[in-house]
Amino acid sequence: MRLGLPAFKMLGASWAAYRAITRRLNAEDTPPRLDDLRDLVSGAKPITLVTATDGNHGRAVARMAQMIGVAARVFVPDVVSRLAIDHIRNEGAEVVVLPQDYDATVQIAAAEVATDTGAILVQDTAWDGYEEVPQRIVDGYSTLFREIDTQLVQQGSGPAGVVAIPTGVGSLLQAAVEFHRSGQRGPASLVAVEPVSANCVTKSLQNREPVPVQTGRTNMAGLNCGTPSSIAWPFLRDGVDTSVCVDDEQAERASDDLGSFGISSGPCGGAALAGLRALRDNPQAHAWYDGQVASAGRTSAVLLNTEGAASPG
Repeated sequence: MRLGLPAFKMLGASWAAYRAITRRLNAEDTPPRLDDLRDLVSGAKPITLVTATDGNHGRAVARMAQMIGVAARVFVPDVVSRLAIDHIRNEGAEVVVLPQDYDATVQIAAAEVATDTGAILVQDTAWDGYEEVPQRIVDGYSTLFREIDTQLVQQGSGPAGVVAIPTGVGSLLQAAVEFHRSGQRGPASLVAVEPVSANCVTKSLQNREPVPVQTGRTNMAGLNCGTPSSIAWPFLRDGVDTSVCVDDEQAERASDDLGSFGISSGPCGGAALAGLRALRDNPQAHAWYDGQVASAGRTSAVLLNTEGAASPG
């Protein structure tokens, strides 16, 4: 739970939106507290936070806009569930539903911002010429890994042996690489987990260059992305140990199993467990699994549960 939302996305959206708005108001030199930022916004020209989303990121941007006192406009592909759209609208945002996939929806949102001087794009994927805000989002996500590291130390579990990360455009995965490859932590093995119908990171790793894919429908809506983030790609290429793709049934089963242990998880959150199971059960990957996950001295496998059961994706 992050500021009342059942997903990790608020970590990135809140920090990126805060930094973008303080820059727009020329308040970066003396960063204001949230209450003070609301006062600054009320006396400034109208601001609208704009984003494209397949679920939780858009809701997080809308929640942050509501907290600061600015407008929000959220573009969504028409494969996004009605529940997800309702959640975003309930945060006070205008929602624009488009008959395109996620990548095309991002492009349309960016094009609108280019013609609206009052709009600020808060997008969680980067491309050439749009890197600063996505990097702020990654910086926000790093909170998650610092918290995990602290908990492992407090529990006496030792450093993580393997970390399984549900992966869309790769921003959360980038944060994992930045944290675990900083030289200050043990050499955890990092596993990217994607839907079989949206495996752009796996295809890119196989080809050693970014490869866009055509996405379909999946219950892992927050991972339904067809192009890796441009700023994430160099980190993914050089810092990820392996990737694995799972289908909807595998993700649902893992989510249900986590629920049986009292852990609230949606399909995206269950993908991490599903991914490790897929590696364990794949004859070609089993040797890697034994060496990285089951070997002596590697006592902790970290599964990033990126959304709760009540989350729309």
